[in-house]
Amino acid sequence: MSDEPRDNATGDGNTPHGSNGDGLSSSHASDGGSHSQLAGSFEHHEVTPEQRKRRQARSRASMTTAIALFVAALIVVVAVLGSTFGLFERKDYHGSGDQDVTFSVADGSTTGQIAQDLESQDIVADASTFVSTFQKKYPEDFIQPGEYQLKTRMSSEDVVNSLMEKEAATHYAAIPKTQRMDDTFTALSEATGIDRSEFEKLAKQKETFGIPEQFPNLEGWLHPGEYHFPLDATAEQILQEMVDRTRATLEKNNVPEDRWFEVLTVGSIVEFEGTPQNYPSVAGAIENRMNNPDGETSGFIQSDASVTYGLGKKTVHLTEEEKKDKSNPYNTYANPGLPVGPIGSPSDDAIAAAANPEKNDYYYWVTVNLDTGETKFAKTYEEHQKYVQEYQQWCADNEGKCS
Repeated sequence: MSDEPRDNATGDGNTPHGSNGDGLSSSHASDGGSHSQLAGSFEHHEVTPEQRKRRQARSRASMTTAIALFVAALIVVVAVLGSTFGLFERKDYHGSGDQDVTFSVADGSTTGQIAQDLESQDIVADASTFVSTFQKKYPEDFIQPGEYQLKTRMSSEDVVNSLMEKEAATHYAAIPKTQRMDDTFTALSEATGIDRSEFEKLAKQKETFGIPEQFPNLEGWLHPGEYHFPLDATAEQILQEMVDRTRATLEKNNVPEDRWFEVLTVGSIVEFEGTPQNYPSVAGAIENRMNNPDGETSGFIQSDASVTYGLGKKTVHLTEEEKKDKSNPYNTYANPGLPVGPIGSPSDDAIAAAANPEKNDYYYWVTVNLDTGETKFAKTYEEHQKYVQEYQQWCADNEGKCS
């Protein structure tokens, strides 16, 4: 910058070159001029587009950084608070649920225990929410013990409504195949709380259930399967439902009433003597024996399972004395033809096989592996003996399984 004044005009010509006429030194005047020129230089300086873009980019970067830091800090704070106060926990599901599930309420269970079980099975999202929902709707009530058909991921309100429906609770009973009548009565008593004696009293009242006189009792008619009985069902109603299932299976297989005894009795033997894949073959062999009294088997079915039923035992091993005992009405070694009645309640598959036995030339069968149920068939006694030895060897190799 220059130390000269901004123009060449002078005052009266007597003012010293180094003075501005008011007593101020030239240094002050010079500084004043210097500031004026500096200010003027900023006022007239133009920013290039490149500079403007760089400044804007720096500004945006700074703002983005600041926002990111703020958001990160906010996330940390929310995460800590959420974990502390359970802000992110799902308190309830919405809707009527997903997959079907059977839920059990044990006798004496509290609402809290039921809620925990519901949550553990993913039926409700939160046990506490369920409890508060239940108490709000039923402050003085309780949930009846029994079996309930619910779904996974239901809203607490829907679960409460389902559990409190009068017809919702049931007694659940699972009756397996090859189970005898006495064992079925025990299972029914345990499932329903009805005294076993009530079922036993009804066992011989065949006319009550529409069962033909030829049957000695309800054996053969208590159809295996899963049942959900109403909580107020009587022993008679329960047995009737089981009998009705058996009758429906007979009708489905077009079995006339005059064949009911034969089909259910043969079916019950088939159930014990074979496996589902060979039920028809066993039924065919039994039919061959009964229809050919002059053959090698002389009309005897010779079923171990029927003999042990008559003895009241559960074993696959019989003595020769037991096989010769004619006093056992279920002894198909000593007495030709069918035993006096079924030895269990046959399943759908066994009834179907007995109703429509396979046409074959077999007279003998033996299960050579009790674990897998592998059964081998023979047309002659000589061939059968080879398979019997195979069974005996299996028993020797698997101690305790053939006793």
